[in-house]
Amino acid sequence: MIDFSFTEEQLMIQKIARDFAQKEILPRIRDLDRAQTFDRSILKKMAELGLLGLTIPEEYGGVYCDYITLGLVCEELEYVDTSLRVILSVHIGLNSLTLLTWGNEEQKKKYLIPQAKGEKIGTFGLTEPNAGSDAVAIETRAEKRGDYYILNGEKMWISLADVADNFIIFAWTDWEKKKKRDHSGISAFIVERGMKGLETATIHNKLGIRAGNTGSISLTDVEVPKENLLGEEGEGFKIAMFAIDQGRYTVAAGATGLIRACLDWSVKYANERKTFGSPIGYHQLIKEMICQMAVDYEVSRLLYLKAGWMKNQGIRNTRETSMAKYYACEAAERAASNAVQIHGAYGFSDEYPVERFYRNAKGAQIYEGSREIHKIIQADYALGLRIDKPLRCNLPPYKG
Repeated sequence: MIDFSFTEEQLMIQKIARDFAQKEILPRIRDLDRAQTFDRSILKKMAELGLLGLTIPEEYGGVYCDYITLGLVCEELEYVDTSLRVILSVHIGLNSLTLLTWGNEEQKKKYLIPQAKGEKIGTFGLTEPNAGSDAVAIETRAEKRGDYYILNGEKMWISLADVADNFIIFAWTDWEKKKKRDHSGISAFIVERGMKGLETATIHNKLGIRAGNTGSISLTDVEVPKENLLGEEGEGFKIAMFAIDQGRYTVAAGATGLIRACLDWSVKYANERKTFGSPIGYHQLIKEMICQMAVDYEVSRLLYLKAGWMKNQGIRNTRETSMAKYYACEAAERAASNAVQIHGAYGFSDEYPVERFYRNAKGAQIYEGSREIHKIIQADYALGLRIDKPLRCNLPPYKG
C-alpha cells in the first residue's frame, strides 16, 4: 500500500532545505541571475547540511535518507531557484547514485565517499554537440591501450562542467557497433579533473538557469586507467539510462517546486493588485489560471511521490518517473507563463521572480529527455511497444 504521510525525519530534512534556500539564497538570487554567476560557496554550505550525500548510505559518507526525502528537498530548492535543484540532480541523481549502484567497492571508496561528504563534486557527461536525446549518436571514443583507455571527444550542455571534480563520461569502445547503431558498444568511465587533456569551459548567455554552471568538456587523448571503467565494457548505455531515471526524478520534484512558487507569487499579487475597483483575483480569468496552477501542483506532486515510493521499494520505475518528469515540466512552463500573465507588465521585468521562473521552466522541457521523447515513451508503454527488461543493476531499495 502506498503511504504518502511523511515521517518526522522527512519533514525535518525538508525544513533544513527550505531554511537554507530561503535564508541563504533567496535574498541574493536575483543578483546571481543577473550576473550569470555560480556561487561555489553554495556547495560548501550544502555539504555541511548533508544535502550532497542525501541518499548515499553512511558507510559511503552519506546521511542515507530515502528517495521521497530527495524529492522533497529538490522541491524546496527549486521553489527558490532551479540552479539549486540542478546541483542535486547532477551530483546525486546522475553521478553519485550511479556510482553507488554500478561502481565496484574500490570505486565507491575512492570517488563516492568524498562526493557524499561534499569534498568532491560529481557530474555526468553524455550530451554532445550533435547528440542529445539520441544518445547512440555520441562520437566520443575510448581506445584501450595497455592499462589505459584513451578518450577523445566533446561533451556539451553539461551542468557543473566547470565546477565538478569527477565526471562519468560515455564513449564508444567498439566503433564498429556505432556504425550499426548498436548501443552495446558504449562504455562508461570515471574521469577526474586534472587528467591531462581534459578541459572544461562555461557557457554564458543562456535563456535560463543563469545562476547555475553549465559548460562543455573537451577530451584530447585523456589517459583513463582501466580501473576507472564503470561497470563492464558495453554497459555504458544501460548505465546512462539508469542514471537518467534518477536525474528525471529530481527534475520532476524540482519542477513541482517551481509550480508552487508560481502559485504563491500569483496568489499574493492577485490579492494585492486592484483593477476595476477590486483585486484581480476576483476576476474569473485570473481564477482560471490560479486554479490550473493549484491542480497542476497537486498532480505533479503525487506523480513524483509515487515514483519515489517505487524507488524506496526497489521497483523499477522508468515509466512512472518519465510520466512525472513530463507532466511536471509541462505544468511548470504553463504555471510560469500564467504567472507572468497575472503580473502583467511587472511580470515582464525581474522586479518580480516570475520572469525568472518562466525562463528557468523552459529548460526542463528539453533536458533529461525532451517533452517529445517523453510523449513517445508514454505512448509506447500504453501501446505495449515498450516493456522494461531487468537491468543488471537496479537502484537499491531504501532500508532505513
